[in-house]
Amino acid sequence: MQYSEGNIGRIFALKLESGDRLPDSVVEFARQHKVRSAMVIYVGGADATSRLVVGPEKNRGEEVIPIVHALDGIQEVVAVGTLFPDEKGNPDLHMHAATGREGSATVGCVRAGVDVWLIGEVILLEIQGMQGYRKKDPHTGFQLLQLSQTA
Repeated sequence: MQYSEGNIGRIFALKLESGDRLPDSVVEFARQHKVRSAMVIYVGGADATSRLVVGPEKNRGEEVIPIVHALDGIQEVVAVGTLFPDEKGNPDLHMHAATGREGSATVGCVRAGVDVWLIGEVILLEIQGMQGYRKKDPHTGFQLLQLSQTA
């Protein structure tokens, strides 16, 4: 296990609007406001143009091929994620969302693009003193979190 300890720094509330996109809007905000590490919470709507990564094609294998799911109509959304810099210092958001419409639900990663429908609210809790970054794993291609302490 790896770990790093930090403290809550600034707290931001963001009001996203139609045309804004996750993860892009949060990453750009973090870049502009020099947020290095954070916990991110989203609640709001997703437009029918949104897509989620809902798993790999195979459970095991040489290459991880993502399944990208297009949402069927406007959806309600709740999501949570973490923001850490990549190896070059750029903000990188890893966020999973649960979406729903008329009793059907989808859960997946927002990296394929969730377009805000009407309104989206984000709470961003900056974490100061955290010694973490995301490093590309050559086997999976994922940007995996690396922390400075081990237990």
